[in-house]
Amino acid sequence: MTSTMDRRKRWLAFIVLCFGVLMIVLDTTIVNVALPSIKEDLRFTETSLVWVVNAYMLTFGGFLLLGGRLGDLYGHRRLFLLGLTLFTLASLVCGLSNLQGLLIGARAAQGLGGAVVSAVALSLIMNLFTEPAYRAKAMGVYGFVCAGGGSIGVLLGGILTSALSWHWIFLVNIPIGIAVYALCVALLPNARGQMQNARLDVAGAVTVTTALMLAVYAIVDGNAAGWASAQSIGLLVASAVLLAIFLGIEARVRSPLMPLGLFRLRNVATANVVGVLWAAAMFAWFFISALYMQLVLGYSALQVGLAFLPANLIMAVFSLGLSAKLVMRFGIRVPLAVGLLLAAAGLALFAQAPAEGSFALHVLPGMTLLGLGAGVAFNPVLLAAMSDVAPNESGLASGVVNTSFMMGGALGLAILASLAGARTEHLLASGVDALIARNGGYHIAFGIGALFAALAAMLSVMLIRVLPYAPARSSEPAIEALERT
Repeated sequence: MTSTMDRRKRWLAFIVLCFGVLMIVLDTTIVNVALPSIKEDLRFTETSLVWVVNAYMLTFGGFLLLGGRLGDLYGHRRLFLLGLTLFTLASLVCGLSNLQGLLIGARAAQGLGGAVVSAVALSLIMNLFTEPAYRAKAMGVYGFVCAGGGSIGVLLGGILTSALSWHWIFLVNIPIGIAVYALCVALLPNARGQMQNARLDVAGAVTVTTALMLAVYAIVDGNAAGWASAQSIGLLVASAVLLAIFLGIEARVRSPLMPLGLFRLRNVATANVVGVLWAAAMFAWFFISALYMQLVLGYSALQVGLAFLPANLIMAVFSLGLSAKLVMRFGIRVPLAVGLLLAAAGLALFAQAPAEGSFALHVLPGMTLLGLGAGVAFNPVLLAAMSDVAPNESGLASGVVNTSFMMGGALGLAILASLAGARTEHLLASGVDALIARNGGYHIAFGIGALFAALAAMLSVMLIRVLPYAPARSSEPAIEALERT
């Protein structure tokens, strides 16, 4: 794509893909603000209401890896459109639901469609941009969509629920989904799968998808069932056994779902470990800081969404240009480590926020550092995860890194929320005021999240391999190319 028209069409296709991904990312958080309205309208109990969120997480986490591999086999564009169609139709059913079971089932279908879209979108973007300069810029924008979409969802959920009703947090996806589908058909090349003659590893697909779904179920239901309960331990053991069987299958089958040699690539392996740790820290920041503002500082849902705007704006500034220039100037290792350290510092500030805290002194500084950290680091970690992978395995690598983020976030949040709850109960038993006890629990979660981010930064410095295009001397032409776009 060398002509001006080709370049313009490529960026238009990229923007459309980002809207599709944003729709998926928004749905992971937009529903949280509307949960009280959904509970009252459909008469959910406290226990059953959890499954409005968990049904989505269960299928999303379970099918990411399979979705990425199917894209490699049968074509990324085809799978993207199929996933988008399923997600849009499921959103329609969610928006029209008047029964508990119907809403939960539709949320599970949304998760499946979202997993497919997320798994192949990154591959489509990497294939659109092969030049380092343009790829770095594109990954910066994609990073902002992924990192900032969650907090945008809180704000949008609050607005739609307050102004209209909870049904509209789902119905708003319909026109977006239709528009994205039509534009993708017009703009994306209809490339065939690069492994058309290969057979799908059915045994591997069944074992790993089942293992991931069991793990996600154990994680998201761990607080309710108890981490030491027979259910939680049994599900985690079953998941581990199935993962072991999966690895045995992959080592022997002719066309494996996940070639184990992929993890001999240092950047791929390191980026996935870093992704798990960072997602655990970022999920803790997003959800627990929202709880801190609502339950300790007394903010409304809309005020919580507005409080996240500084972080979103900072992420936008870095993701839409500065992050790409940092990568072209310093490579992926230094920006990734610096971003993670900034995130760790932001979490450490939240770990000291008092129960009578103010926005300017105790929320804004942490939000600023976390926005900087996410804006700087998200682009490099995605580039690291995809940097050593051949084009015919890009969907697999995308599915693996997305699975790492999802599993790391779910596991980290569940563990940190459990520790926060235990700390709060201990403080209450000691006679501490309820508000201070709750805040003390949040401090534990933020503090451990900061340690996760710091550990991820250390691993990045020690293990990420410097890419050939990273040296400073060769960065100027790339930066000039970025500025011309």
